Amino acid sequence: MRITAEGLSWSVSGRPVVRRVGLDIAPGETVGLLGPNGSGKSSLLRCLAGLRVPDEGTVRYDGVPVRDLSARAIARRVAFVAQDSGLDTDLRVADVVGLGRTPFRDRWRGPDAHDRAVVAAALERVELTALAWRPWKSLSGGERQRAHIARAFAQQPYVLLLDEPTNHLDVKHQLELMELLSGADQTVLVALHDLGLAARHCDRLLLLYGGRLVASGAPADVLTPENLARFFEVDAELSADALGRPAVTYRGPLRGAAPRAPSRSAAPSAP
Repeated sequence: MRITAEGLSWSVSGRPVVRRVGLDIAPGETVGLLGPNGSGKSSLLRCLAGLRVPDEGTVRYDGVPVRDLSARAIARRVAFVAQDSGLDTDLRVADVVGLGRTPFRDRWRGPDAHDRAVVAAALERVELTALAWRPWKSLSGGERQRAHIARAFAQQPYVLLLDEPTNHLDVKHQLELMELLSGADQTVLVALHDLGLAARHCDRLLLLYGGRLVASGAPADVLTPENLARFFEVDAELSADALGRPAVTYRGPLRGAAPRAPSRSAAPSAP
């Protein structure tokens, strides 16, 4: 499924957070959403997921405006994984993952054999089968995050929108998750702080700063020394690791005043 946005803006209490963002993500593409803290990544993802109504602009799924779709219709197309859902429940892990089947069930019908099979497959994809019947409250932060990702897979969406999904994961599970996302059939937009993971696993990167899209393209075109200095305030460059894969090499932080937000004319147009 193709997801597009045109002139997307959103503000809170009169403060602009997302500023006239335009983007076009092709079906099956894995795109990394980058930017320093406060750049608007989470808000942009929530606008794209239909969880926030933009002040201006339009979001479309395969050409259909999101504003014309019900919440149930959106949930049948797009799964959103937040940084921290704050879920506090006495449910078991499999039941939480099973919430991903809600858009496909009548209100009064419980899970059937197909739902249970989809949930089992989702748990297996994130290596949580052994914990399926554990109480949710007994899970670690990383296990909870993997369960939320399994819930998104159980939703069987066309698009996956993920907000910092690697935050609570150890290195092994970070790498496994990014390999899983990059090899998924779905269109994927994933916000990341780890620039190395983004460079290694994403087809294309989007860079936000001050709520504006300031760079878009292949990792080598976005993670330039100039962009890393200007927008992340680090002395770094995109290089290659011992196996020839993209990696970000850091020399250290840059000292001094933070860069000014780019002018509207500096933002790239949607690809």
